[in-house]
Amino acid sequence: MAGVNVMYRVALAASVAVFLSACSLGTSSISTGFADEPSTAAIPQKKSSPTSALGGDAKANRTQVASLHDKAPPGSFEKAPLGSLADRDYTSTALDPERARDVINQYRRDKGLKALRLSSGLTEAAKAHSRDLAKWDRISHYGSDGSNPWDRVKRTGYKARLAAENVGTGQINFDEVMKGWKESPGHNKNLLLADAQEMGIALVQDPKTEFKSFWTLVIGTQM
Repeated sequence: MAGVNVMYRVALAASVAVFLSACSLGTSSISTGFADEPSTAAIPQKKSSPTSALGGDAKANRTQVASLHDKAPPGSFEKAPLGSLADRDYTSTALDPERARDVINQYRRDKGLKALRLSSGLTEAAKAHSRDLAKWDRISHYGSDGSNPWDRVKRTGYKARLAAENVGTGQINFDEVMKGWKESPGHNKNLLLADAQEMGIALVQDPKTEFKSFWTLVIGTQM
């Protein structure tokens, strides 16, 4: 999303492993896009996989299969224009996970929802994705190995019944990130998942990149 004299991105919210009781177990897809772009991509899931859905704001209109040698499936990621964030000051950019949790929980309580607790497994998944986004200087729900949010949560050993991912790049502080997520229907839906119980959040900064800051939030519930 873009603000006045500010360009930063929020990847379309990703919700994965939607409750098995609320969905069919037929062929499902994972789609992803960007707040300012219509591009989407999808990965067909095996029939035995939980139904999954990414990008609450976009409709998948074509299929791409991620492979290990891909940086990300074509059309599923965005890079910042050269120098687009060069005039922003990131010297004070930092993440306090406890404060981020409290801000998210206050928002949930205001909507009559239960609070989330920090999870080491979901934090590990969030950190891994933020590091990967910083390495390739892009925003996406796909990892450089073609992984999707569900894959990354599974890798940590977290046995998820529900998992959701929000991503943002270019924001100076968590207040900016939270504002963008609340204003985006897909991200906001993830923040307000009624049956979510845990969360992990990460920030990776790299002044050599165009996006500068890479934020990932993973929300989940264990089986």
